[in-house]
Amino acid sequence: MNMESSKIKYVGVNDHKIDLFEGQYIVPNGMAYNSYIIKDEKIAVMDSVDVNFTTEWLDNIKKELGEKEPDYLIVQHMEPDHSANVNEFAKVYPNAIIVATDRAFVMMNKFFGTDFAERRLVVGDGDTLSLGEDTLSFYTAPMVHWPEVMMTYDSTEKVLFSADAFGKFGALDVEEDWACEARRYYFGIVGKYGVQVQAVLKKLGGLDIQTICPLHGPILTENLGYYLNLYNIWSSYGVESEGTLICYTSVYGNTKKAVEFLAEELKNNGCPKVAINDLARCDMAEAVEDAFRYGKIILATTTYNGDVFPFMREFINELTERGYRNRKIGIVENGSWAPVVKNKIIKAFENSKDITFAENFVTIHSAVKEENVEQIKKLAKEMA
Repeated sequence: MNMESSKIKYVGVNDHKIDLFEGQYIVPNGMAYNSYIIKDEKIAVMDSVDVNFTTEWLDNIKKELGEKEPDYLIVQHMEPDHSANVNEFAKVYPNAIIVATDRAFVMMNKFFGTDFAERRLVVGDGDTLSLGEDTLSFYTAPMVHWPEVMMTYDSTEKVLFSADAFGKFGALDVEEDWACEARRYYFGIVGKYGVQVQAVLKKLGGLDIQTICPLHGPILTENLGYYLNLYNIWSSYGVESEGTLICYTSVYGNTKKAVEFLAEELKNNGCPKVAINDLARCDMAEAVEDAFRYGKIILATTTYNGDVFPFMREFINELTERGYRNRKIGIVENGSWAPVVKNKIIKAFENSKDITFAENFVTIHSAVKEENVEQIKKLAKEMA
C-alpha cells in the first residue's frame, strides 16, 4: 500500500486462504490484516496481524526497519486478527513499549497470560505520545466494536488510524468497489453499535483528517467526505438508497411466483429500484446489508411448523439484533391451512424503533389466486 507520507509505511498482509471471516462471513476475495509503521525519531508499529501470518509480518517490519528497532507497539484493538502476534512481537523486540487502553491490557492477560506490566503505557481519551516531529493522540472508541478499542490520530501527517472502522472485506490485491463490501462488513460486524459509532464520529469531528488507515481494507486518501457520509448514514440507521427490497422464502415455488409478480408491479408503480433476495440461497450477510440500505422492505414467506419459515426467522433475528429501525415493512404470508406469518413478523419487530407496517398485506392460501392479485397490486402501490 502506498501513501503520500514518507514516514508511514504499510507492513500488513493479505489472506487468501480464509473462507469464513469471524467464522461466518463469506470472503471470496480474502481479507487484509493491516499494520503500519510510523518512522520518526521514535518508531511506532500500529497493531499486529492474524496468527497465521506471524513470520510474514515480522519479516515486513524487519525489511522496513533494517537494523533499527521499534520503540512502541500500539495496540488499538484486541480481536485476534489484529492482536494475535503482540506476544511474539514483545519477544522479538524486548525493549519496545506496548501502548494500549487499560481494558486492552486486561484482555492481553486473558489471551497471553501477561499484561506487560513492566513495559506498558496505558493511554486514555485525549492522551498524547510524541514520536519526535509527530505527535499521536488517542481517542477511545468503546464498542466499535469491542470495549477496549481506540483510534489514533497523527496530527503532523493528518492521518487517522481508525481500528476496524472504515474497514471492508477483501484482500488489498483485489480491485473491487469499496462501498459494497464495506457495507456488508459494517452491518455484519459493527451494525449493532450505531450509537457508539455516532459518538466516535462526533469525537473526531474537529480533526483535520486527510488519510484514514483502517485495520482492514484500503488506505483512504481521496474524497474522504464520501466515506464519512456513508458511515454517518449507516450508523444513524438512515436510508442510503431509494428503492424497495423483497426478501422471501418459497417451499414449492408459489410464494416465489407472488414475489415475481410483486416485483413487476413495484416497477410499474415507479419504484426506483427493486432488489430481491431468496433467503434460502443468498448470502445472508448480503441480505442484511440490503435491508439496511433501502428504506422499504417486503418480507414474503410461508408458515412452517406453526411459525415463520426458518430462513426468514433467522433473517429477522439478524436485523433486530442489529438495531433495525426507521423502515417500512410489507408482509406477504402463505399458508395452506393456518397462515400465521403476518402476526409473527409484527411481533418479532415489537421492540424495534420507528418501524411501520404497510396497511396492505397479502395472505395466500397455497397458490396465488385472483384475490391475491388485487392484494399484491395494492401492496406494490403502497411500497413503490
